[in-house]
Amino acid sequence: MTQAIFLNRATPPSIITLTLLAGISALSMNIFLPSLPMMAQYFGVPYGLMQQSVSLYLALSAVLQILIGPLSDKYGRRPVMMGALALFLLATLGTILAPTAGVFLFFRMMQAVVAAGTVLSRAVIRDMVSDARAASMIAYVTMGMSLVPMIGPSIGGLLDQAYGWQASFAFLGICGALVLALTYADLGETHPPTDVSLGAQFRQYPQLLVSLPFWGYAGAAAFASGAFFAALGGAPFVASDVFGLSPAQTGMYFGLIALGYTGGNYLAGRYSVRFGMNNMVLIGALITLAGMGALALFSLAGIKGAALFFGLMAVMGVGNGVSLPSANAGTLSVRPDLAGSASGLGGALMMGGGAALAALAGALLHHGTGELPLVLVMLGSATASVLCILAVMRWHRP
Repeated sequence: MTQAIFLNRATPPSIITLTLLAGISALSMNIFLPSLPMMAQYFGVPYGLMQQSVSLYLALSAVLQILIGPLSDKYGRRPVMMGALALFLLATLGTILAPTAGVFLFFRMMQAVVAAGTVLSRAVIRDMVSDARAASMIAYVTMGMSLVPMIGPSIGGLLDQAYGWQASFAFLGICGALVLALTYADLGETHPPTDVSLGAQFRQYPQLLVSLPFWGYAGAAAFASGAFFAALGGAPFVASDVFGLSPAQTGMYFGLIALGYTGGNYLAGRYSVRFGMNNMVLIGALITLAGMGALALFSLAGIKGAALFFGLMAVMGVGNGVSLPSANAGTLSVRPDLAGSASGLGGALMMGGGAALAALAGALLHHGTGELPLVLVMLGSATASVLCILAVMRWHRP
């Protein structure tokens, strides 16, 4: 009976389903960000502890993505995705009912299982189409996906202001339940279960780990998105402490980043096939570097303001939107037969690096530091992304 529930769909999913699967994962990361300062007050703990709800979440996402890829290669994409969504709903209920910061962080870490949405949406695309088309399709999926987190912080800020921080997680739970229902109805299996043991699946990881192109693409993606993840960890504090923004205002400004990402995804979807994966990654990485370089110069000159700060982070969003679809497609193209494992490992590197940078940003920021420590972390990450794709272009020409 249980097997029938998980496996009774065989048609490929629609792009809307893939978009929402990736979207619920992104929404879980950022809907509550405007509430972080208020949550710290609610639980009576320092901001740095509540910021761990970002960095710990990203760290566990990294670990889980290493597992999710081989599990989906072994058992199929559909049962792994449905199981992950069910666990996510239970964890979301736990965050709402948490009586202490420690209990909240426990269930918040459990929510990281929804990272399966990002991993498996990419793997499903690679199951269905070839390299260049995969980059284009991933771009369109992430463009649609980015509309969700674009309004997420805005909704979270308004819900916090009206009903308290728990309302954001209640909204997240409702969205998760709807996506689970859609997944049951539409997510057909694109990678049927195999007879290869799970141990054998994990033993294939070294084939990726010794591949220089894989590391180059994964590094380009990890460092490009690292600037964004650092912003997740530090920008709410900057918005509150430096610019004096309310949660609702912070949410609105975060929407600028997602708007830029949407525009970058559109460009990637339209031009990836024409210009090729490597060129698109390089162009996007340079855009991100330009935005962070300008922000660093303004900060050092003492020129600051919320509109300027978040406006240049929107430029970072454009760069990430251009580069990440092709960088992710590149990691999958190294070994197409290991698409699930490559997606999981690449995602783990991206999330693990993001967790470290988010934690670093949170540790460097305190009252009186201003925004400069965060800006320099983002600039360093953007620079590393450019160096990684330049190395790929020297090693590997797909």
